[in-house]
Parts: sequence; structure tokens; C-alpha cells
Amino acid sequence: MAKKTVRTSKNTPVVDMRNRPTFLHPFFGAEPGTPSYDVVRWLNRRVGSRDIDHFTREHDPAGFVKEMDHAGITVAIMVARSVPGVRVSNKDLSAVAKTNNQRLIAIASVDPIELGREAALAEARHAIKDLGMKGLNLDAGFYKKALKADDEILMPFYELCQELGVPAFVMSGPTTPDLSFNDPLAVDHVAKTFPKLPIICCHGFYPNVSAMVTVAFRNENVYVSPDMYTFCPGGSLYVEAANGFMRDQFLFGSSYPFRPMKQGLEDFGNLGLNPEAYEAATFRTANRLLNLGLQDVAMESAAE
Repeated sequence: MAKKTVRTSKNTPVVDMRNRPTFLHPFFGAEPGTPSYDVVRWLNRRVGSRDIDHFTREHDPAGFVKEMDHAGITVAIMVARSVPGVRVSNKDLSAVAKTNNQRLIAIASVDPIELGREAALAEARHAIKDLGMKGLNLDAGFYKKALKADDEILMPFYELCQELGVPAFVMSGPTTPDLSFNDPLAVDHVAKTFPKLPIICCHGFYPNVSAMVTVAFRNENVYVSPDMYTFCPGGSLYVEAANGFMRDQFLFGSSYPFRPMKQGLEDFGNLGLNPEAYEAATFRTANRLLNLGLQDVAMESAAE
């Protein structure tokens, strides 16, 4: 049976949970003719991008927002990185967000291995309280010393997020240097330790889809954002879960610049999500988690 395309009002906002401007760092394809640029093109091919050079069109915040407009994306959640080889400072990322703070939302990142735990905690607190960043990203398996998501080094960072009332973002996926650290079962421990803390699993710990879905089933504070891996083999299990118990725990992310924004949203609409699950994934859940204050204009008009 063919999957139905979800159609919603053009007035309904769309929140992209994983989207980064190319110009932030060579890792995102900022410098043509470099190995990093070639990797961005390679990864676009691997995840099914129809236009592997799409990321070359934007060069500044205004150009980035123009790409969002072209795709139909209202708000971009910019989750950068702080790992060896990819350092995007919280100061720089927050400065980009401030160019259009209604549409560009910055998520802080820290590296406790590089900085040491206390300095990293201080930086995380500063980024959230003083720079206004809306959450904290932890690249557990990607630090110089790879960690699982529940390593004791990271537990104070989850505690800080819970204290400050922001979600924790946990990076995962098949590009982890050591795949044994791409372990969604570690998130189960974190979720049980901090039951009031929203934990957003970036890249959905793909390809460990079944285990990720099981962890989300056990913990309503675990959110799954498979991003570009939604469209990879086995990703249909995320969709099956989102049409059932995981409806309010599933999130849309384009993974730009590693996949086109517009294609990402179009493909997401063709996954076979029911209308309620689609609206939760593209708007309602992110709006609630990050306190974005977005209004569904279509629903407001219908109520008047």
C-alpha cells in the first residue's frame, strides 16, 4: 500500500531539530576544495540527497534563513559540536542566533574531556544562563576519550540541565569512532536517574533502532530525533513507533547541511506518519520542549 503524503496548513509552523549553517565550520562544508567539503558531499550521497551541492548556496545568516524559507522551515535548532576537530564556540553560535532570535535557536556544546569537568560545567551554565542557549549538547562517543551517555563524567551535566530547566541533547549514530559507544541502553540509565529531564537523542542511535525505540517506550522523557537516518534502512521502525506510543517523543530534523532542508521536510511528509504524529514531530513537541512560544495560526483561525 502506498504511503500517503501528510498535508497540513501552510500556517502551521515547522521546527527543524538539527540544522547548522554551513559557514559555522569547515566540517559543515564551509571551504570548497578541502577534505571536509568532500566528506559533506559524500555523506549527502550516502543518505539519499538528490542535490549533493545544496549546502553551497548560503554564506551568512541571511542566506541561511533564506534557505529555511525555501524549505518551509519556521525555526532551526542549531546543535553545533565541541569535539576534537570540530570546535564551534558557544559565543559564536549564540551570535548567529541573535541575528534572528525568533527563528534561529542555539544549543550549547561542551567537551568535559578537553576542558575538565568543572570548567565545562561553568561554560555550560554560562552558555545557558548568560548567552540564552536553549539546551546542552553532549557528544559522548565523539570526545578524545569516548564515553557512553551514562558515563559518570557526564552525570553532572544532566543534573545541570534539570536544574536550569533545559533539555539535554545526546549525540549518537553510525559515525561514532567506536560503535560500541553508540549505545541507546545507556540513555535508559540517564532517563531513570533524571526522570524529569527531557533527553533528546540526536540521530536516534541509528542503526540500533529497536533498542532506541525500546528505551523510549520505557521512558517518556526520552525523545528520538533520527534526523537523516530516518530515511536509511530500518528507519521505518521509528515511524511505526511514532504512529503509536512514541507520537509525542518523535522529532523532525533535516540534518542540514548533510541533507537538504526542503527535501528533508518533503521526505518526512511521505513517511506514512498519521496527521497527529506528523504535527507532533514537526511542531508541537519541539515547541513544548524548548518553550518556543510558537502559535499554530491555522488552529487559532479555526477557533475564532
